[in-house]
Amino acid sequence: MEVRLTREQVLALAPDAASAKAGGGLAIDGKWGLLGADDEALWGECQGSGSKPYQTQVDLAALVSRCSCPSRKFPCKHGLALLLLYAAGNPRCVPQARPAWVDEWLNGRRDRAARKEAAVEAAAVAPPPDPQAQAAATAKREQVRWGRIEAGAAELQRWIADQFRQGLANLPTD
Repeated sequence: MEVRLTREQVLALAPDAASAKAGGGLAIDGKWGLLGADDEALWGECQGSGSKPYQTQVDLAALVSRCSCPSRKFPCKHGLALLLLYAAGNPRCVPQARPAWVDEWLNGRRDRAARKEAAVEAAAVAPPPDPQAQAAATAKREQVRWGRIEAGAAELQRWIADQFRQGLANLPTD
């Protein structure tokens, strides 16, 4: 299943205009030491300011990206640039063997999705909770909470009494 995107579709994924502009600036073949793609993923290594290039990968089915850069934006400018190169039909974005770091990421995504699906299925087949047990647990939590409130109020009362005994003029001002 080959996914083909347009430049406009890629730029619509940008978290903000600054990321879109920065991604467009990085969508130059010379910035990327490694580029590759297959039916599932797109990957590349973009030379940043550090000594090691940023490893960027995109899951083409979900259009989700991951990058080793420190950006907190998703997709980051490197992910956008990689998608822009792909959308432009860069001849280096051709099917080839995936690097291990891309396989690890894709397998991790699949594993998490399978665990999430299994948890949803388990919750769907689990018997409904016992209303009496829920009521008892709620009452117990409320009793513990009120015990803490009463203990806090008693401590406050002791503190106020101590302050009056020592004299209000001796209260700390900070």
